[in-house]
Amino acid sequence: MESRSGFTKEMTGSAVADKTLRVAVQFWFVVAVIGQWIFASYIIAYYGGSAARGNMDMWNQVFPRGYVANDLPGNLLVILHLFLAAVVTVGGPLQLIPQIRARLPIFHRWNGRVYLLAVCIVSIAGLGMFFSRGSVGGPMQLWALAINAMLVIGAAAMALRYALAGKFNIHRRWALRVFLLASGVWFFRIALMLWLVLNQGPAGFDPETFQGPFLSFLAFAQYLFPLAVLEVYFRVQDAAHRLGQFMLAAAIIVLTLAMAAGIAAATLLMWLPRL
Repeated sequence: MESRSGFTKEMTGSAVADKTLRVAVQFWFVVAVIGQWIFASYIIAYYGGSAARGNMDMWNQVFPRGYVANDLPGNLLVILHLFLAAVVTVGGPLQLIPQIRARLPIFHRWNGRVYLLAVCIVSIAGLGMFFSRGSVGGPMQLWALAINAMLVIGAAAMALRYALAGKFNIHRRWALRVFLLASGVWFFRIALMLWLVLNQGPAGFDPETFQGPFLSFLAFAQYLFPLAVLEVYFRVQDAAHRLGQFMLAAAIIVLTLAMAAGIAAATLLMWLPRL
């Protein structure tokens, strides 16, 4: 009887740990989706709205050399990048909602194809813009963006490969990696705004040149840190390590609260004032 009771308690404890981690991840996902859709709304309203009014010069207030007169190919590249960025930001989270995947499999498949193609085009177009028109920041930031773009394309190829092979458990893991890698630009913005609020102004970088050790660090951390947390999550879940699940759940909740603060700062101090 004691051994059976101990086994039951162990199973109950494992179930609680697993449920706690899942709830923490769901909390993170809901907050991330809200933040990403706010960002997508800003892209559509600011860039789309200024284009509809014929005031393309407004782009240059936020996007250095975003619009250059008499440079049709370059301007079309920027428009393609911005349009697909909005598509990626809206469509990406929809791929990760289990209810949509289960009840609308056709939508999931086609939205997934559009999403994977879009993230690859956005990555290539982004690199094209940076190399043809330049960007704020130093070479470290440019290298970080180039590596991010290559990782996005590679992860998208792996997600597609395993989906076509019918290995959906592996496919979902690669899809999660694509989502986090493709969200790097968004992570950069909310992390930077949180940093500015906490320090009550620029710290660790020159706001004029947009260069400095903090920005060099953030340029890589914007996608490598979320990716590292995801890999820890996979390993903790695979091992069904109860203590590890509780510890990771606590860490994710803390990170989610920080992310929510960054979203609020970016929304109130950067995005809304420009609309």
